[in-house]
Parts: sequence; C-alpha cells; structure tokens
Amino acid sequence: MLEVLIGAAGAAAVTCAGYSAMAPASQLYGRTLVRGSNPRHLALTFDDGPNDPHTLKLLEVLARHDVRATFFMIGRYVQQRPRIARAVAEAGHALGNHTFTHPNLIFSSEMQTRSQLAECNRAIEDVVGQTPKLFRPPFGGRRPSTLRIARECGLAPVMWNVTGWDWDAHSSDAVEQKVAKQIHGGDIILLHDGSHKQLGLDRSHTVAATDRLIARYKESFKLVTIPEMLLETTVSTRLATRR
Repeated sequence: MLEVLIGAAGAAAVTCAGYSAMAPASQLYGRTLVRGSNPRHLALTFDDGPNDPHTLKLLEVLARHDVRATFFMIGRYVQQRPRIARAVAEAGHALGNHTFTHPNLIFSSEMQTRSQLAECNRAIEDVVGQTPKLFRPPFGGRRPSTLRIARECGLAPVMWNVTGWDWDAHSSDAVEQKVAKQIHGGDIILLHDGSHKQLGLDRSHTVAATDRLIARYKESFKLVTIPEMLLETTVSTRLATRR
C-alpha cells in the first residue's frame, strides 16, 4: 500500500510540474502577469512576428481604431524584416522579447535560455533602438530558471488569460467567438501576427478578427498596452499593501 501511495504521489507531482510549466495562469514557478487589475481594461497582444504582409495589415487596423497593442517578436524575424519591426515601434506599440528562434524553454539549459533572450534583445535593440522590457516564453513553456533569467535580463514575464486559438483557426469568426467567450475584463488576449514555423504564414483571419474585436469592445473597455497594464497593476498592488 505504501508503494502505491508513493507512486501516486510521484505521479501527481509530475503532473503538477508539467501543468505549472505550460499553463498560462500557473504561478508555481514564479510570478508572471496573467491579467490586469483594472476590469475596464483589455490588452491585445500578438506573438511570432514580424510577418509580412499581415503585421503591416494589422498595423493599419490598429491605427484606424487608434489602439495600441503589444507585439512579442521573434529575434531572427526582426533581423529578416527590420522595416516591419520599426513600423510597429514607430506606431507607438510596445515590443516584447519572444526569444530568438522560438524554442520551448522547458527543454533549454540555462545557458541556452540566456542566449535566446540576449540575442532577441540585441536584434530588437539593433533594429528599433529600444531595449525590450517584456518577455513571453514560446508556447508558454517555462521553468523557475526561465523566469529568473528573464528578470536578470531586465524582462518582465507576461502570459495571458484569453486566447483566440488563431494559430489553428480557419476563419475570423471562429477567432472572434473564442475570444468573446472568455472576456471578463482586465484580460490579456493572445493572438498571432506571425508563425514560428515560417515567415509569410497567412494570418489574415487574425487581422480581420482583431478589427471585429476592437469594434465590439472599444466602447465598453479601454484597450491598453502591457506596459500600461503593468503600471496600473503595480500601483494597485502598492495601494492594497498600504491599507
């Protein structure tokens, strides 16, 4: 019986560890931003760019609605599409580090992780002239050392609590409906303007869904960048601590 209990406890520990390594909301391996403190805010975030022509089309949608978003960029794509990366920054959107080649960091050594973050930082700095302050792990995969290294690199880890599953969607309607079912306020919405698999992958459904989502929610919520959400969340935490 003791062996059975030990085995069950071991299996549960492995399951918990696996969940904590990949689940966006888990805080077991270290604190990350999953959602904001203001229920009247929403943050649109886009991963895996820059990617032409869809990142540029997305910029047109955001400009038409006068909305700023946050783009977590892959370093090697920044090097290959510097003009698009600069256009994102010049439009006033926030840029974040999404590693240099998009590996799942739960399988990376500390040295590999540090190199991925440093190379991505360098690519963004060289192209747009600003140092990223945000980090999102590819696939959401992280270990305690992943988050520690990110913070040592001056990067705040950012996850999400709403996803459109747009990497596997075939229509803008499907993306919009999946997001709409999860919106409660204070949400960080995960979408993709590119793909880690290749440049040029079709993200037209994400562009169209973004247009529809902004139109749907801009009267009820203020759409903010992650730095804006972080600032307000920090202020709210300090006020709560003083009470």
